[in-house]
Amino acid sequence: MKKILFVASEAVPFIKTGGLADVVGSLPKCFDKEYFDVRVMIPKYLCIKEELRNQMTYIDHFYMDYLGQNKYVGILQYVHEGITFYFIDNEEYYNGSKPYGDWYHDLEKFCFFSRAALSALPVIGFQPEVIHCHDWQTALIPVLLKDRFHDGEFFRNMKSVITIHNLKFQGVWDVKTIQKLTCLPDYYFTPDKMEAYKDGNLLKGGIVYADAITTVSDTYAEEIKMPFYGEGLDGLMRARAGNLRGIVNGIDYEEFDPETDPHIEKNYNLKNFRKEKVKNKRALQQELGLNQDEKKFIIGIVSRLTDQKGLDLIQCVIDELCSDDIQLIVLGTGEERYENMFRHYAWKYQDKVSANIYYSEAMSHKIYAACDAFLMPSLFEPCGLSQLMALRYGTVPIVRETGGLKDTVEPYNEFENRGTGFSFSNYNAHEMLGIIRYAEGVYYDKKREWNKIIDRAMAKDYSWKTSAMKYQELYDWLIGD
Repeated sequence: MKKILFVASEAVPFIKTGGLADVVGSLPKCFDKEYFDVRVMIPKYLCIKEELRNQMTYIDHFYMDYLGQNKYVGILQYVHEGITFYFIDNEEYYNGSKPYGDWYHDLEKFCFFSRAALSALPVIGFQPEVIHCHDWQTALIPVLLKDRFHDGEFFRNMKSVITIHNLKFQGVWDVKTIQKLTCLPDYYFTPDKMEAYKDGNLLKGGIVYADAITTVSDTYAEEIKMPFYGEGLDGLMRARAGNLRGIVNGIDYEEFDPETDPHIEKNYNLKNFRKEKVKNKRALQQELGLNQDEKKFIIGIVSRLTDQKGLDLIQCVIDELCSDDIQLIVLGTGEERYENMFRHYAWKYQDKVSANIYYSEAMSHKIYAACDAFLMPSLFEPCGLSQLMALRYGTVPIVRETGGLKDTVEPYNEFENRGTGFSFSNYNAHEMLGIIRYAEGVYYDKKREWNKIIDRAMAKDYSWKTSAMKYQELYDWLIGD
């Protein structure tokens, strides 16, 4: 039995701000339990729902020397869907109303968490062969495993993997501060280790010292070796290319299943979507106060409203888009200028645009089920989960060819009867508008072709099973069996 420990800053169902939580919460369930014992460790935030916190069992606690003080480290446990989750407790660090907030405080609390997570392992008697770290918040662990923890018999043969979910976020501050928070000697703060452009960089440390590096799609693994996507670390990614692989994320096919989804008006499947899917459209049009017309081409967007998501392209052409025979439904929060932009257009085109500037899991499911197309014109997208959910619900993705969007959406080819969506390659608003109008044309004028695209989309398998097999191969390679 091979023992694996996921260490991360968030995991469903306990705490979620983005796709990272879906990966850490869903993936461990999909490993072959005969060969792999996979467990998860995250901080015990006070903002985890009380009902979940109340079900955690106290295991043990100890005191750890950190920044010249004896700090409390509590360890709690909760078994969810057959997977053991451990929680590191320290109220000084994890008492806020959300998991992230003040940058400096975040750096300190995750440096503390990385050290506490490793120190807790002998206490709970779990000795993993591989520690699988996620993003900058746990990137100190591979460094610590090669530093002070390396001398101990318990840790000596442990291997580390770091998964980069988004290279943009690196855990950067001045060298003096990062050195103080990590308690590491000068040796580590040189340009070939944890120093980058005169700053200390936690993610860089993880990439330099991890035994293997993964990222969340094949294309993104290639893109981050180039300056445009490399966020200043492209040289390092090229240097470590031999240890870098892309493994596409999956989604939880039980949670996202149009046949059983409790959030949607009418359940449907691959066989009956032609009759049943449209009932979700009518219900959502009514709920959001849009013109009720089941033949209308509806485009959905469920997204963080940030620059990365390509919303400036939509801003350029939204008036032209609204002159077409379409409706647009938006759900999400983010930068004020994009929130206000969608509010403005919902006011200007009341019968065509619905701006829902909040986040609701139930509403996101309704949008996946009701819309005809799903728009994701991202500037960069390490993997993206929304297009996978759209495919699952037979809502045709319209995407820019970058990162995981390129890997998971096959562009429609009318001559070869192939494709599960529509895509454009250049970051250009009118190229995007052109492809949206091409999709509209297929929807209105070639309905049978449109339904065949849905057939192919819904038949795709982006469940975690496929990704889990690739991670199993990676762990086998690291452990040496």
